[in-house]
Amino acid sequence: MQIDLVALIVDEYDPAIAFFTDVLGFDLVEDSPSLTNDGRPKRWVIVRPPGAQTGILLARADGEHQRAAVGNQVAGRVGHFLRVDDFDAAYLRMAEAGVTFVREPRTEPYGRVAVFLDIAGNRWDLLGT
Repeated sequence: MQIDLVALIVDEYDPAIAFFTDVLGFDLVEDSPSLTNDGRPKRWVIVRPPGAQTGILLARADGEHQRAAVGNQVAGRVGHFLRVDDFDAAYLRMAEAGVTFVREPRTEPYGRVAVFLDIAGNRWDLLGT
């Protein structure tokens, strides 16, 4: 058993794809036309860190209820965790690409950590050594 996908609600597909692929270095695994349950067009967009099994389904907000959740899917907490092999290199690359860090790097018993915002405003931990 494994978790295959986790959905992340975003405002628009293309800026979210660019953030995850160009800024974070994820792979674009799939970008296919699809339909909503009531027949409207949408896209099935999956990004995944290189070599990872679990991917993120980038889901464009549909309706006011979903738009209200963009950037607040876990009620303002850190809800996503990105582990990297080289923390300092990843932090520098992301900062140079314009990623907003809301907590500067610190050292904890489990390694180095800094909190950043994704394109939708969700909080992530960047973790590494």
